[in-house]
Amino acid sequence: MSRLAVRKTYKLYIGGAFPRSESGRSYAVTSSKGDFLANASRASRKDVRDAVVAARKAFPGWSGATAYNRGQILYRIAEMLEGRRAQFAEELGGGKRSALEAVDAAVDRLVWYAGWSDKIASVHGTANPVAGPYFNLSSPEPTGVVGVIAPADPLLGLVSVVAPVIVTGNTCVVVAAEGAPLPSITLAEVLATSDLPGGVVNVLTGHQRELAPWLAAHMDVNGLDLTGVDDTELALSCEQAAAENLKRVLRPAAEDWRAAPGLGRMTRFLETKTVWHPMGV
Repeated sequence: MSRLAVRKTYKLYIGGAFPRSESGRSYAVTSSKGDFLANASRASRKDVRDAVVAARKAFPGWSGATAYNRGQILYRIAEMLEGRRAQFAEELGGGKRSALEAVDAAVDRLVWYAGWSDKIASVHGTANPVAGPYFNLSSPEPTGVVGVIAPADPLLGLVSVVAPVIVTGNTCVVVAAEGAPLPSITLAEVLATSDLPGGVVNVLTGHQRELAPWLAAHMDVNGLDLTGVDDTELALSCEQAAAENLKRVLRPAAEDWRAAPGLGRMTRFLETKTVWHPMGV
Protein backbone atom coordinates (compact mmCIF):
# COMPACT_ATOMS: atom_id res chain seq x y z
CA MET A 1 0.00 0.00 0.00
CA SER A 2 1.47 3.38 -1.00
CA ARG A 3 1.43 6.37 1.31
CA LEU A 4 1.88 10.10 0.97
CA ALA A 5 5.12 11.54 2.34
CA VAL A 6 4.82 14.01 5.22
CA ARG A 7 6.15 17.24 3.76
CA LYS A 8 8.07 19.51 6.06
CA THR A 9 6.68 22.97 6.80
CA TYR A 10 9.43 25.58 7.02
CA LYS A 11 8.67 28.43 9.42
CA LEU A 12 10.51 31.28 11.11
CA TYR A 13 12.38 30.86 14.39
CA ILE A 14 11.67 33.64 16.88
CA GLY A 15 12.07 33.52 20.65
CA GLY A 16 12.52 29.76 20.70
CA ALA A 17 9.26 29.14 18.81
CA PHE A 18 8.45 28.43 15.16
CA PRO A 19 5.78 30.88 14.04
CA ARG A 20 4.61 31.54 10.51
CA SER A 21 5.18 35.03 9.21
CA GLU A 22 2.57 37.44 10.55
CA SER A 23 2.04 38.50 6.93
CA GLY A 24 0.99 35.00 5.91
CA ARG A 25 3.33 35.16 2.92
CA SER A 26 5.69 32.52 1.57
CA TYR A 27 7.96 32.08 -1.42
CA ALA A 28 9.07 29.10 -3.46
CA VAL A 29 12.56 27.67 -2.93
CA THR A 30 14.07 25.82 -5.86
CA SER A 31 17.18 23.71 -6.39
CA SER A 32 20.14 24.74 -8.53
CA LYS A 33 18.39 22.94 -11.40
CA GLY A 34 15.17 24.89 -10.91
CA ASP A 35 13.22 22.07 -9.28
CA PHE A 36 10.71 23.04 -6.57
CA LEU A 37 11.90 22.11 -3.06
CA ALA A 38 9.57 23.80 -0.58
CA ASN A 39 7.74 26.97 0.37
CA ALA A 40 9.60 29.10 2.91
CA SER A 41 8.03 31.79 5.06
CA ARG A 42 8.56 35.32 3.81
CA ALA A 43 9.18 37.43 6.90
CA SER A 44 7.92 40.99 7.20
CA ARG A 45 9.16 44.07 9.07
CA LYS A 46 6.79 43.11 11.92
CA ASP A 47 8.64 39.79 12.17
CA VAL A 48 11.91 41.75 12.33
CA ARG A 49 10.58 43.78 15.26
CA ASP A 50 9.35 40.65 17.03
CA ALA A 51 12.74 38.99 16.57
CA VAL A 52 14.59 42.00 17.97
CA VAL A 53 12.29 42.05 21.01
CA ALA A 54 13.00 38.35 21.58
CA ALA A 55 16.76 38.88 21.20
CA ARG A 56 16.75 41.80 23.65
CA LYS A 57 14.75 39.79 26.18
CA ALA A 58 17.25 36.93 25.98
CA PHE A 59 20.33 39.14 26.21
CA PRO A 60 20.62 39.61 30.03
CA GLY A 61 20.48 35.89 30.76
CA TRP A 62 22.77 34.86 27.92
CA SER A 63 25.39 37.56 28.49
CA GLY A 64 25.25 36.83 32.23
CA ALA A 65 25.92 33.11 31.77
CA THR A 66 29.46 31.91 32.35
CA ALA A 67 31.72 31.67 29.32
CA TYR A 68 32.21 27.99 30.12
CA ASN A 69 28.45 27.41 29.98
CA ARG A 70 28.17 29.16 26.60
CA GLY A 71 30.97 26.96 25.32
CA GLN A 72 29.19 23.84 26.55
CA ILE A 73 26.02 24.84 24.69
CA LEU A 74 27.89 25.51 21.44
CA TYR A 75 29.52 22.10 21.79
CA ARG A 76 26.07 20.58 22.30
CA ILE A 77 24.90 22.25 19.08
CA ALA A 78 27.85 20.66 17.30
CA GLU A 79 26.92 17.26 18.74
CA MET A 80 23.35 17.50 17.50
CA LEU A 81 24.39 18.82 14.11
CA GLU A 82 26.68 15.81 13.76
CA GLY A 83 23.78 13.53 14.65
CA ARG A 84 21.69 14.98 11.79
CA ARG A 85 24.55 14.91 9.32
CA ALA A 86 22.69 12.99 6.61
CA GLN A 87 19.63 15.28 6.78
CA PHE A 88 21.71 18.43 6.39
CA ALA A 89 23.68 16.92 3.52
CA GLU A 90 20.42 16.13 1.72
CA GLU A 91 19.13 19.68 2.18
CA LEU A 92 22.40 21.18 0.98
CA GLY A 93 22.13 19.20 -2.25
CA GLY A 94 24.85 19.00 -4.87
CA GLY A 95 27.29 16.12 -4.70
CA LYS A 96 26.87 13.90 -1.66
CA ARG A 97 30.56 13.97 -0.80
CA SER A 98 30.87 17.76 -0.95
CA ALA A 99 27.64 18.17 1.06
CA LEU A 100 28.90 15.86 3.81
CA GLU A 101 32.21 17.72 3.88
CA ALA A 102 30.32 21.00 4.31
CA VAL A 103 28.38 19.58 7.27
CA ASP A 104 31.59 18.27 8.85
CA ALA A 105 33.22 21.68 8.40
CA ALA A 106 30.24 23.36 10.11
CA VAL A 107 30.50 20.95 13.05
CA ASP A 108 34.23 21.64 13.35
CA ARG A 109 33.62 25.38 13.21
CA LEU A 110 31.18 25.18 16.12
CA VAL A 111 33.65 23.15 18.19
CA TRP A 112 36.40 25.67 17.39
CA TYR A 113 34.33 28.61 18.64
CA ALA A 114 33.13 26.63 21.66
CA GLY A 115 36.76 26.22 22.68
CA TRP A 116 37.30 29.98 22.58
CA SER A 117 34.36 30.80 24.85
CA ASP A 118 36.40 30.97 28.06
CA LYS A 119 39.65 32.13 26.45
CA ILE A 120 38.73 35.21 24.43
CA ALA A 121 38.56 37.40 27.57
CA SER A 122 42.13 36.45 28.49
CA VAL A 123 43.41 37.19 25.00
CA HIS A 124 41.37 40.35 24.35
CA GLY A 125 41.50 41.72 27.92
CA THR A 126 44.55 43.11 29.65
CA ALA A 127 46.02 44.61 32.82
CA ASN A 128 47.17 48.12 31.89
CA PRO A 129 50.33 49.70 33.35
CA VAL A 130 49.51 53.03 35.02
CA ALA A 131 51.56 55.63 36.90
CA GLY A 132 49.86 55.47 40.27
CA PRO A 133 48.72 53.14 43.07
CA TYR A 134 45.94 51.60 41.01
CA PHE A 135 44.97 48.41 39.26
CA ASN A 136 43.74 49.20 35.75
CA LEU A 137 41.99 46.26 34.08
CA SER A 138 40.33 46.11 30.66
CA SER A 139 37.91 43.28 29.89
CA PRO A 140 35.61 42.56 26.92
CA GLU A 141 31.83 42.58 27.18
CA PRO A 142 29.18 41.72 24.56
CA THR A 143 27.75 44.67 22.65
CA GLY A 144 24.10 43.49 22.73
CA VAL A 145 21.73 42.53 19.92
CA VAL A 146 23.41 41.93 16.55
CA GLY A 147 21.63 41.82 13.19
CA VAL A 148 23.23 39.33 10.80
CA ILE A 149 22.66 39.10 7.05
CA ALA A 150 23.81 35.54 6.39
CA PRO A 151 26.01 34.70 3.38
CA ALA A 152 24.94 32.56 0.45
CA ASP A 153 26.70 29.51 1.89
CA PRO A 154 23.63 28.07 3.68
CA LEU A 155 25.33 26.06 6.44
CA LEU A 156 29.06 26.60 6.91
CA GLY A 157 28.72 30.30 6.12
CA LEU A 158 25.71 30.60 8.41
CA VAL A 159 27.49 28.88 11.31
CA SER A 160 30.60 30.98 10.69
CA VAL A 161 28.72 34.25 11.18
CA VAL A 162 26.38 33.20 14.01
CA ALA A 163 28.78 31.27 16.29
CA PRO A 164 31.25 34.15 16.92
CA VAL A 165 28.37 36.49 17.74
CA ILE A 166 26.74 34.31 20.37
CA VAL A 167 29.82 32.68 21.92
CA THR A 168 30.85 36.05 23.34
CA GLY A 169 27.44 36.69 24.91
CA ASN A 170 25.58 38.61 22.22
CA THR A 171 22.16 37.64 20.90
CA CYS A 172 21.24 37.92 17.23
CA VAL A 173 18.60 38.20 14.54
CA VAL A 174 19.64 36.37 11.37
CA VAL A 175 18.29 36.93 7.88
CA ALA A 176 18.95 33.59 6.19
CA ALA A 177 20.34 33.19 2.68
CA GLU A 178 17.43 34.07 0.40
CA GLY A 179 18.15 31.45 -2.24
CA ALA A 180 18.89 28.57 0.14
CA PRO A 181 16.97 29.11 3.39
CA LEU A 182 16.05 25.50 4.19
CA PRO A 183 19.23 24.48 6.08
CA SER A 184 18.87 27.58 8.29
CA ILE A 185 15.48 26.46 9.60
CA THR A 186 16.72 22.91 10.09
CA LEU A 187 19.64 24.40 12.03
CA ALA A 188 17.09 26.36 14.08
CA GLU A 189 15.52 23.02 15.04
CA VAL A 190 18.94 21.93 16.29
CA LEU A 191 19.31 25.16 18.27
CA ALA A 192 15.85 24.75 19.80
CA THR A 193 16.76 21.31 21.21
CA SER A 194 20.35 21.99 22.28
CA ASP A 195 19.91 23.93 25.56
CA LEU A 196 20.31 27.28 23.81
CA PRO A 197 17.86 29.67 25.50
CA GLY A 198 15.01 30.90 23.29
CA GLY A 199 15.70 34.27 21.71
CA VAL A 200 19.50 34.00 21.65
CA VAL A 201 19.34 33.19 17.93
CA ASN A 202 16.32 34.21 15.82
CA VAL A 203 16.13 33.15 12.18
CA LEU A 204 14.11 34.96 9.52
CA THR A 205 13.65 33.76 5.96
CA GLY A 206 12.55 36.02 3.15
CA HIS A 207 13.81 38.74 0.86
CA GLN A 208 17.04 40.42 1.88
CA ARG A 209 16.15 43.76 0.32
CA GLU A 210 12.94 43.88 2.35
CA LEU A 211 14.34 42.84 5.74
CA ALA A 212 17.90 44.22 5.89
CA PRO A 213 16.97 47.96 5.91
CA TRP A 214 14.53 47.52 8.80
CA LEU A 215 17.07 45.54 10.79
CA ALA A 216 19.76 48.16 10.11
CA ALA A 217 17.50 51.03 11.17
CA HIS A 218 16.13 49.38 14.33
CA MET A 219 17.17 51.47 17.33
CA ASP A 220 17.46 48.48 19.67
CA VAL A 221 20.00 46.70 17.46
CA ASN A 222 23.59 47.34 18.59
CA GLY A 223 25.59 45.66 15.83
CA LEU A 224 25.17 44.78 12.17
CA ASP A 225 26.94 42.10 10.15
CA LEU A 226 26.45 42.74 6.42
CA THR A 227 28.44 39.73 5.23
CA GLY A 228 25.62 38.39 3.07
CA VAL A 229 24.77 41.68 1.34
CA ASP A 230 26.12 41.55 -2.22
CA ASP A 231 24.27 44.63 -3.46
CA THR A 232 26.59 47.62 -2.95
CA GLU A 233 23.71 50.11 -2.92
CA LEU A 234 21.81 48.09 -0.29
CA ALA A 235 24.92 47.69 1.86
CA LEU A 236 25.55 51.45 1.76
CA SER A 237 21.96 52.28 2.72
CA CYS A 238 22.16 49.80 5.62
CA GLU A 239 25.40 51.39 6.85
CA GLN A 240 23.78 54.82 6.72
CA ALA A 241 20.73 53.59 8.64
CA ALA A 242 22.99 51.91 11.20
CA ALA A 243 24.73 55.21 11.91
CA GLU A 244 21.57 56.59 13.53
CA ASN A 245 22.40 54.85 16.81
CA LEU A 246 26.11 54.14 16.32
CA LYS A 247 25.84 50.43 15.61
CA ARG A 248 29.03 48.44 15.21
CA VAL A 249 29.01 47.46 11.53
CA LEU A 250 30.94 44.63 9.91
CA ARG A 251 31.12 44.66 6.12
CA PRO A 252 33.93 42.29 5.13
CA ALA A 253 35.28 41.47 1.70
CA ALA A 254 34.57 38.07 0.15
CA GLU A 255 35.56 35.29 2.53
CA ASP A 256 36.70 31.70 2.16
CA TRP A 257 34.56 29.91 4.74
CA ARG A 258 36.88 26.90 4.82
CA ALA A 259 39.85 29.03 5.86
CA ALA A 260 40.85 29.41 9.53
CA PRO A 261 38.39 31.92 11.01
CA GLY A 262 40.65 33.89 13.34
CA LEU A 263 39.38 36.09 16.18
CA GLY A 264 38.16 39.10 14.21
CA ARG A 265 34.49 38.14 14.13
CA MET A 266 34.41 37.61 17.90
CA THR A 267 36.16 40.86 18.80
CA ARG A 268 34.15 42.93 16.32
CA PHE A 269 31.04 42.77 18.51
CA LEU A 270 32.72 43.22 21.87
CA GLU A 271 33.01 46.37 23.95
CA THR A 272 35.99 46.99 26.22
CA LYS A 273 35.28 47.96 29.83
CA THR A 274 38.13 49.44 31.84
CA VAL A 275 38.04 49.43 35.64
CA TRP A 276 40.27 51.38 38.01
CA HIS A 277 40.76 50.09 41.54
CA PRO A 278 42.97 51.47 44.30
CA MET A 279 45.91 49.22 45.08
CA GLY A 280 46.15 47.86 48.60
CA VAL A 281 42.49 48.51 49.54
